[in-house]
Amino acid sequence: MKEEKLKEVAIIESDNLVISITDDVLGGGDMELGKTLMKSYIYALTEVDPKPNTIIFINKGVFLATENSPVLESLKTLEDQGVEILSCGTCLNFYELKEKLMAGTVSNMYTIVEKLNKARNSIKI
Repeated sequence: MKEEKLKEVAIIESDNLVISITDDVLGGGDMELGKTLMKSYIYALTEVDPKPNTIIFINKGVFLATENSPVLESLKTLEDQGVEILSCGTCLNFYELKEKLMAGTVSNMYTIVEKLNKARNSIKI
């Protein structure tokens, strides 16, 4: 008789995961490919567990949280799933996008620093 092997399934908790996104494309190289990859990445976050606790948009990343963004639907889904979405207010002002923010809330550098400092895990995109 063969021995049956039991498979262990690890349940991973996000444990205060913060993702900071600093551009509206993912990776270097071709811009169109970068836009497609970013859209796929943010959509994938809606489908997998664990979810990040917070996503922070900085510099050109703030374009992703504003009107006409290709990832707005996914960001709104993430908000509905309990993910906090923050966009740098200074960055929104610089790009004249503050009135066009469609997902999450405007934040400041103090809050961004606090979130990153308290994060048990962080990812920079």
